Amino acid sequence: MQVSVIVSTYNQPEWLEKVLWGYNIQSFKEFELIVADDGSGKATREVLERLTPRLSYPLKHVWHEDRGFRKCEILNKAILAASTDYLVFTDGDCIPRNDFIEKHMKFRKKGYFLSGGCRRLSMDTSREIHLRDIESQACFNIRWLKQHGMRNSFRNNKLTRSSFKAFLLNFLTTTKATWNGGNASGWREDIIRVNGFDERMEYGGEDREFGERLVNAGIRGLQIRYSAICLHLDHARGYVNESALRKNKKIRKDTVCLKHVRTNFGIVKSEDSIC
Repeated sequence: MQVSVIVSTYNQPEWLEKVLWGYNIQSFKEFELIVADDGSGKATREVLERLTPRLSYPLKHVWHEDRGFRKCEILNKAILAASTDYLVFTDGDCIPRNDFIEKHMKFRKKGYFLSGGCRRLSMDTSREIHLRDIESQACFNIRWLKQHGMRNSFRNNKLTRSSFKAFLLNFLTTTKATWNGGNASGWREDIIRVNGFDERMEYGGEDREFGERLVNAGIRGLQIRYSAICLHLDHARGYVNESALRKNKKIRKDTVCLKHVRTNFGIVKSEDSIC
């Protein structure tokens, strides 16, 4: 195995199944996949038990009890479960194009993390994607997506198959290369250096804060939003709350202003950790 793909999920078994099939047809084969499960119920476990014998790659299921939004904690556990030195992070609602891992491996570079993006779909379009569409890659065809409800938008360029166009758009985009939880990757040694994700943080900026500590550590972001392609399936977000957003904003402000590199609330819990 050359790379570990960490897929976060929480009680979205139908979407997770589509994502796992997306990894079954990757052009790059030397990877393991770790499902970082933030407390999903029986339905998710049944999907994994049913699919695992049919998948072409090794799958690990890292789970903890459901005690509210604890994505950062389960991601840290998944990092420790990884057996390779390069980690790709994504979500259980993001179907990868068949060259997704290949692109992350192609552009990985010492001293950098990779910042990808996704093409967000409506709920109606998300439901129209089936196994046959993933295996044939029809669901990454703009014409097919328009036939199933996707509107015209500049964002459709995120589905380009042209390497030159992707290179040009990555170079010209004004979007900053940040750590985006649905599509990002980095070296395990860099991730361990900053002590992983800050487990105090709930939903809202927790991925960005992690990336900001990487930047403080001298690890720069490299833009691949038009190269490493995935489709973001729509879903409700019942875990959003204003109190958590305010707390997360304060933690991020401290990280940026005080140039924190290592969190005291990550993989290793220590009040003596040096920022």
